[in-house]
This record gives sequence, structure tokens and C-alpha cells, in this order.
Amino acid sequence: MTYADENAQSEPPIAGDETATLLGSLDRQRATLAWKTGGLDAAGLRATLGPSSITLGGLLKHLAFVEDFSFSYKLCGRSPGQPWESVDWDANPGWDWRSAAEDTPEQVYALWRDAVARSRATVAEALADAGPEQLARGDWPEGRVPSLRRILVDLIEEYARHVGHADLIRESVDGLTGEDPPR
Repeated sequence: MTYADENAQSEPPIAGDETATLLGSLDRQRATLAWKTGGLDAAGLRATLGPSSITLGGLLKHLAFVEDFSFSYKLCGRSPGQPWESVDWDANPGWDWRSAAEDTPEQVYALWRDAVARSRATVAEALADAGPEQLARGDWPEGRVPSLRRILVDLIEEYARHVGHADLIRESVDGLTGEDPPR
């Protein structure tokens, strides 16, 4: 997997509208994660750093879950789909992180790429329907109901935090460093 395979546009518009800026920022984070995790074998995807149990494969699988949960469940009120709905999350918290070690690199990359594709389609449909200000239809704590705008910002934040983890782990695997994938 190369960076170019994941996202040809890695930079949000310099002076775009709100939606283009949010989507561009999210795609930049996705592209950076794809670059930081790309081209590794199973050992590379299972590598840890220091006392942390976080792996690059676990990051990919966790973010696949977050993509599906954020847009299918939180935004649209639909099932997040498989494999997520088969997991007993109460009995097996952190399943997405740990179970990635059982997957081949091809499986974990495909799971993440497919989740991103579903998210892009769901967001495009939602934006066409009611724009970034539309309110979510999923269950939210304390009866609060965020807008699509807020869900996008939350996902950008989630990716940015985990891309930082990916930076450190990838450098420990093979020395790859840098902030941005090649353009």
C-alpha cells in the first residue's frame, strides 16, 4: 500500500469553505496514517514501543471501528456492521486493538480501507442531504445530539492523536520519519 493509493489529495484547501476544510483535514490525517502504516509485514504491524501495547495493526483496526461507529452508528443510527456487531464489547473491551494481531496485513489494511470508503460515502450522502449542521440520529450520552460538523472534528482529533502514536512506532520499526507523506 502506498500513500498515493489511499488519497491523492493530502492537503486541505488553503481557503476552502468549512466542509472542504473539514473533509480535507480528515483526509490528510487518513493519508498520513496510511503512509505511516503502509508496506509493513505482520511483524511490523505487531511491533510495540516501550511499555505500550499499541501496534500499527491495532491502530488501523481501531480506526476502522471508529470510522464505522462514528458515521454509521453515531451519525445515522445504523448498525456499524461486521465485524463490530459480533463483538461482545462489555466482555472484551479493546477487542479492536488486540485482535489485529490475529489478522494478516492484507486483512487489516482492507478492513481500514473499506471502513474509510463507507465513511466517505455516508458523509457525502449526509452532506448532500442537510449539510454539516445536521444533527446526528444515533444514541448519545446525556441526550446531547451533535452535528455532523462536530463528529468530523472529533474524528480529525482521533486520527491526529493516533497518527502521533504511529510516528513513534513506525520509526522504531524501520526508521521511517517525517510529518507528511510524499506528494
